[in-house]
Amino acid sequence: MPLVTTTKMFKDAYEGGYAVGAFNVNNMEIIQGIVAAGKKLNAPLILQVSKGARAYANHLYLVKLVEAAVEESGLPIALHLDHGPDFETCKACIDGGFTSVMIDGSSLPYEENVALTKKVVDYAHAHGVVVEGELGQLAGVEDEVSVNAEDASYTNPDQVEDFVKRTGVDSLAIAIGTSHGAYKFKPGQKPQLRFDILEEVSKRLPGFPIVLHGASSVIPEFVEEINKYGGSMPDAIGIPEDMLRQAATMAVCKINIDSDLRLAMTAAIRKHFVEHPSDFDPRQYLRPARDAIEGMVEHKINTVLGCAGKA
Repeated sequence: MPLVTTTKMFKDAYEGGYAVGAFNVNNMEIIQGIVAAGKKLNAPLILQVSKGARAYANHLYLVKLVEAAVEESGLPIALHLDHGPDFETCKACIDGGFTSVMIDGSSLPYEENVALTKKVVDYAHAHGVVVEGELGQLAGVEDEVSVNAEDASYTNPDQVEDFVKRTGVDSLAIAIGTSHGAYKFKPGQKPQLRFDILEEVSKRLPGFPIVLHGASSVIPEFVEEINKYGGSMPDAIGIPEDMLRQAATMAVCKINIDSDLRLAMTAAIRKHFVEHPSDFDPRQYLRPARDAIEGMVEHKINTVLGCAGKA
């Protein structure tokens, strides 16, 4: 089976009241852990690569690793560019084997966002690739994305119909209260998703797939585990998983997960070195890291996404 686009994934997810997980990948062990969980639960997967991941691991290496995952697992897997910053990056990924790209023009004035997104859509569709656009800005920091809280903005439902019609995007990332990175909310601050905005967007775009970025839950046990083995992460509050599950039963067809994977992997590696301080074999400390990734993805598929058995 070759890499697939997200078109059928999203149609099935919308009709079935679940979401597909979009998991950020940076190396072989992360890919293997994600795919092992997907294979175990027979779940479709989106493996997504940021600008930072391409710079770190090399575009070609990542494409070949994901292609190997498809061949080994037999799962429907889409390879997606996360937060493409410009047309040139999107074009390189389209030409280089990706089946889906995101162009993030959310920081631009509306008309400039429309023009840039349409330019990417025109090129992508001519090459059989689908495109995700974005309206509204999420606060937080993750890889190349950095938005101050005062600059964050909810998606304006009044713009979504015009944006989708004029650009031709295949899915739309919206801002309803999620946030990039591990430090989403301060202790005592109550996270809340704006389901009223999501409902209004879905009314204006019936049947159209919506995407949530910044949707890691920052599971406290992993923060505690990191701190237990020598870390100094402050308390962090993420998006409650029951809120994300509710969004997945609505118009949200793709939920992005990155920080939770990083926390699980880092906790496993720290624990290994404390328990085995003389170990210097990467195979020994990356094996539990890979297992932690697998466990986290399995948890997300069952608890948040609801896409087990949907491959």
